[in-house]
Amino acid sequence: MSEHPILVTGATGKSGRRVVGQLRSEGLPVRAAARNGEHAFDWTDSRTWDSALEGVRSLYLVQLDGTKLVRPFVERALRHGARRIVLASGRGIDDPDYAKDSGGVLEGILDSEAAVRESGLEWTISRPGWFAQNFSEGFFADAVRTGELRLPAGDGGASFVDAEDIAAVVVAALTEDGHAGRTYELSGPRAVTLTEAAATISTAAGREIRYVPVSVAEYVADLVRKGLPPADAEAFADVIAPLREGRDAYVSNGVQQALARPPRSFAQFATSTAEAGGWRS
Repeated sequence: MSEHPILVTGATGKSGRRVVGQLRSEGLPVRAAARNGEHAFDWTDSRTWDSALEGVRSLYLVQLDGTKLVRPFVERALRHGARRIVLASGRGIDDPDYAKDSGGVLEGILDSEAAVRESGLEWTISRPGWFAQNFSEGFFADAVRTGELRLPAGDGGASFVDAEDIAAVVVAALTEDGHAGRTYELSGPRAVTLTEAAATISTAAGREIRYVPVSVAEYVADLVRKGLPPADAEAFADVIAPLREGRDAYVSNGVQQALARPPRSFAQFATSTAEAGGWRS
């Protein structure tokens, strides 16, 4: 076993905690860093950076949206002797028509990718599409548990990728040779509409989940009624636009490239989530 811990930032998030789990299942030392994690780390407090990086040779960076903190952090990592870095990025960031950037995150993500590529480290970039886990522990989870998914997504869909696959790609890039200089576009094996997703989850969970398409105006009004500020509600609606427009329906081969196996299907995700009690009220 290497004496150097592998740093995982965002270690309590969807991909980060799975990366931590998979690394530990291989018997590898991990420094699980997050604001409220095992190792205290705060992107906005540079006083926490050095202790996170001490003795680290490989690291997984889950950046803080809307910031340009990856560049100075990578410079700090170099001074600590880091050699390998995997960056969590996003699918569609190099497509100016992919989505309206009302949240102001695109510039920071592009700067992060550039910083990693220019670092001189062995780098790999993970660009996942929509997480399948948005239905179980994220964006859509509460609505799924109530039994009605009201979204302005029309008949559109996405090639949802399982976060377990994302983590497996990250772990491979952190621990194996042959991934340096690669940007992995990650997706599931096929596009799934929200109607199909709801039906698949219904079968797995053993209860009815309905997808109800609504207009953007209705969706924003729903969120405002639930207490969200109008600007935030509109930003959430902007996030849904690529689904409605089919911009994330295309299939990428990053999982196959990195792992030499196909990605898990949405049905596999739904079945395993239901078996783990993921949609219990």
